[in-house]
Amino acid sequence: MKETLLDKFMSRKGLYTGFWIIALFMVTMLIYYTANLQKEVPPIPKEVKSESGETLYTYDDVVEGKGYFQQFDLMDWGTLLGMGAYMGPDFSTDFLHYRAEYLYDFYAQEMYKKSSKDLTAVERGAVKERVKEDVKRQTSLLESTTVYTDASAEAYKRNVAYLTKLLVEGDPERAFKGGIIRTEEAQKIAAFVDWSQLVASSIRPNTDRTWSNNWPPEPLLDQDVNFNSHKISLWEFLILWTLTIVVIFLAYEYLLKKDNEDLQPAIKISFLHKSQQKLLKYIPIVAGLFFVQLIIGGYLAHLYTEPTQDFLISQNILPFNVLRSIHTQLAILWVAVGWLVGGLLIAPWVANKDHKYPWLVDVLWSALLFVAVGSIIGLYMGATGQMRDVWFWFGNEGRELINLGRFWDIGLVIGLVFWFLLIISLIKKASTNNPIVSTIIWSSFAIATLYIAGMMPIHKVMPNFTVDDYYRWWVIHLWVELTFELFAAGVIAFFTVSLGLISQKMAVKVMLFELFLIMLSGTLGVGHHYWWQGLDEYWIAIGGIFSALEPLPLALMIVEAMKNQREKRLHGEKNDFAIPFMWIAGSAVLNWIGAGFFGMLINTPTISYYSHGTYLIMPHGHVALLGAFGYISIAFIYMTSRANSLAKGLVWDEKFSKYGFWILTIGALLFALPTYIIGMEQTRIAHDLGYFYTRLHSAVEPLKGWMWFRVVPDTLMIIGGALILYDLVQKTFFAKKIAA
Repeated sequence: MKETLLDKFMSRKGLYTGFWIIALFMVTMLIYYTANLQKEVPPIPKEVKSESGETLYTYDDVVEGKGYFQQFDLMDWGTLLGMGAYMGPDFSTDFLHYRAEYLYDFYAQEMYKKSSKDLTAVERGAVKERVKEDVKRQTSLLESTTVYTDASAEAYKRNVAYLTKLLVEGDPERAFKGGIIRTEEAQKIAAFVDWSQLVASSIRPNTDRTWSNNWPPEPLLDQDVNFNSHKISLWEFLILWTLTIVVIFLAYEYLLKKDNEDLQPAIKISFLHKSQQKLLKYIPIVAGLFFVQLIIGGYLAHLYTEPTQDFLISQNILPFNVLRSIHTQLAILWVAVGWLVGGLLIAPWVANKDHKYPWLVDVLWSALLFVAVGSIIGLYMGATGQMRDVWFWFGNEGRELINLGRFWDIGLVIGLVFWFLLIISLIKKASTNNPIVSTIIWSSFAIATLYIAGMMPIHKVMPNFTVDDYYRWWVIHLWVELTFELFAAGVIAFFTVSLGLISQKMAVKVMLFELFLIMLSGTLGVGHHYWWQGLDEYWIAIGGIFSALEPLPLALMIVEAMKNQREKRLHGEKNDFAIPFMWIAGSAVLNWIGAGFFGMLINTPTISYYSHGTYLIMPHGHVALLGAFGYISIAFIYMTSRANSLAKGLVWDEKFSKYGFWILTIGALLFALPTYIIGMEQTRIAHDLGYFYTRLHSAVEPLKGWMWFRVVPDTLMIIGGALILYDLVQKTFFAKKIAA
């Protein structure tokens, strides 16, 4: 039979070539868009003045205010242009809404000698048009000077007074105690927030939409989503459905077909290399950090539900925003360290020899422990105002999800690069090198270096929030949804082959197809974070079209591996690494649910416009991070513990391991239920009333029953985490020798 073009593409050589073509194209396009970034971002005016000539604030005030906003980690309490945490207000929306309300009163008095609440419907329509004239046409965000009408200037002054009082005195109704930020610091923050309000309300030149593409929805100004977002959403669904069918067809037609290549025997462990033996001390660190993170998550859920109450520890000691930043950074730390363990465990097996200097693994452990402890102390002291002079270097950098002070950032990068050098120095000497090994090596390099993107400029605060957020998402999205995914694809392929569950030929082809899809959808897919924070409208098309297909082939490969494992079990063959494989399988499934299903729930522009910065984001973020990356990290440390037990002939009881897995997994999936219901109600409010009302505490107060329901999944996850910690410590350090 004549070989078709599709046959050629789906061959190993074709997939390898396709991966490199799409990788080079996507990276080139990302570099191109980045090079043109300054042409599209909203400018920071040299000064903002009133019509009468009064200077309200300057460029320096905005930049200084941004620094204070970061220093006190307000992004882990509220949001700016929808980016951040969901307890406090969206500061941009508050300033826009209160400005509009003041202008309604001002022009109602000027035009009809009435307050706005006493206007007739016809009069209110006329006042609305006058307010829109003020906000949309008389006010322009310019690099030189932005001029407010005297009415808008007075609205700004009132906003400054509102925010200063809020930040200095606190807002107990939304778990913000106050007493840390000084008046003069709050006033600078107000200048920065007002700039973001200008981004949200001012018309981008030569368009009919704001710099933020009309976000947030504000009925007082007739500001709403435009048709282009609906059109892109429809295309996204059509393309996703079509490509899902195509991917499943290609996977079963070309990738998962039974071949004549025999499954290789499952890996047999009779001893550990010295460097692998030194990995045992990492196990309680990873499991312990995970357990602490779960406890903090449960504590935060209580504060979300009853923000005025203290639970066990006073909020004056542990403020909400500080705890949230520690919660997210612990996730990054334990996941990253677990992956480091996996790479160091695999390398000697691949090379069939040990490191020349095994003690370097101890050096890495000490360095990572230093960074972990020092950075957590810095997160706390920085956000609580105890590092005012050195906060940028050693404190809380206040950029959601990448909060570490710059010194700790640099330390983490050095540790990651050191890890990469340890791996490649060993693997490059391997007698056999294949695409699986190459993927593990070079994705390790990308993980180690891409984190640097979030550190620009390395010595100071990035002045423009939109530019800063652009690179922040490089780390969060491209680090997590690109380089980590590449590493995960290589590792899952390695383990399924090593466990004798998939042939190497099949694993390589599935992995290459997965790499192709990851580069296709994951690179420019970062654009779905750029829709509302000040970048141009074309990002809606770019970010919307590239969807969440990449988890699908891995999930299909895991299904095939599970079928093979079942067949082996029925034939009486024992899988020594059944527990690590259980976590890898769980990762593939939760990756599809969290990144694929829940990701598509929020990633269409129309839905994202109303759900941006609401609870509806939480199912995606939590299930995807835990499933796609956390479960692989846990698989690595279980793999390390199991290798230790096999090498030393220790008892290995899988009962607690399975309890921990299923309790944690059920808890994670159940977590999605209340957050989905609360998020849908917030999204409805944003659609019907405007985004301002979505972020009021009164919006979620009627759903307090569902808020309290989170006790169930949170408790399950904490119990699961405790079982995992106990199980690993007992298996690794206290297990008895198997009786002769």
